[in-house]
Amino acid sequence: MTLHIGLLLFPRVQQLDMTGPYDVFAHMADAQVHLVAKTGEPVKSSAGMILTPDATFADCPALDVICVPGGAGVGDLMEDEETLAFLRRQAADARYVTSVCTGSLVLGAAGLLRGKRATTHWAFHSLLAELGAIPVHARVVRDGNLLTGGGITAGIDFALTLAAELVGEHEAQAIQLQMEYAPAPPFDSGDPDRAPAAVLNDVRERSAASLAARGAITARVAERLKLHA
Repeated sequence: MTLHIGLLLFPRVQQLDMTGPYDVFAHMADAQVHLVAKTGEPVKSSAGMILTPDATFADCPALDVICVPGGAGVGDLMEDEETLAFLRRQAADARYVTSVCTGSLVLGAAGLLRGKRATTHWAFHSLLAELGAIPVHARVVRDGNLLTGGGITAGIDFALTLAAELVGEHEAQAIQLQMEYAPAPPFDSGDPDRAPAAVLNDVRERSAASLAARGAITARVAERLKLHA
């Protein structure tokens, strides 16, 4: 039986949020991975890569797994009712509802994080609670059929975790080996708890404007969610 896995594609998506999990899922036998967008027009990632959807909201099949990556375009999605309605429809019958990085904020805007443990990119973690989530600092967090991954590279950890659920731990480990996913970073600065203070402060400053903008969006979305609770 074919597993239908859909990754949401949108302008200014963080491509590694999407392509990391895509590569894991594409290694699974009997899985069909869809790049789903509003229309069939190519979109540009946050870094400028051109990506082409192969399904639209209108013709997307019922998905076993719906996954929302993050990226600079997340703020727009959080107030895009067409996108939020699509996610709610798919989530109603999906086996797993998932996200990578700030994609969890979009799930929250769709009302899909209420009372659920979830994570996101460390720089935006403070926004989860306003969307009804129970924030957890971890690379991968599971709450029932909800799986959320942390920032960007955590998408591969998330996808392997989900692969073990879908096709078994042996096969998930085989996929990991095929991908030679054995991280050995040159610096131990990939986590705010371990990064040098000067580096952390620099990245916080770079993220400040984006955090403020998303904070304002989150506040508006939170008010809307209260009205529809």
